Amino acid sequence: MKIEIQKFGDKLVSRPAGREAFLAMESYLLNDLPADELIEIDFSGVKALTPSWADEVVTKIAEKFKNVKLLNTENETVQATLKTLREYSDLKI
Repeated sequence: MKIEIQKFGDKLVSRPAGREAFLAMESYLLNDLPADELIEIDFSGVKALTPSWADEVVTKIAEKFKNVKLLNTENETVQATLKTLREYSDLKI
């Protein structure tokens, strides 16, 4: 399953918006997938990503699925956010 994060906007900045995005993904994309399903999170087209938004989406996906791959993470805000999540939210990917 490939999740194109840009479908939720190119500036992803608030925890409530992240929570809403995760609930939409959970209902329509992630529902009934096995825990070992490959989940690819694609950040292409994302201009700004904050730790609060990503914590609600990326961290929760990583907690739910064992095989998560991050794609197109070259953007500086994406890199900084993932670093923050790895340090403070115990993100393992």
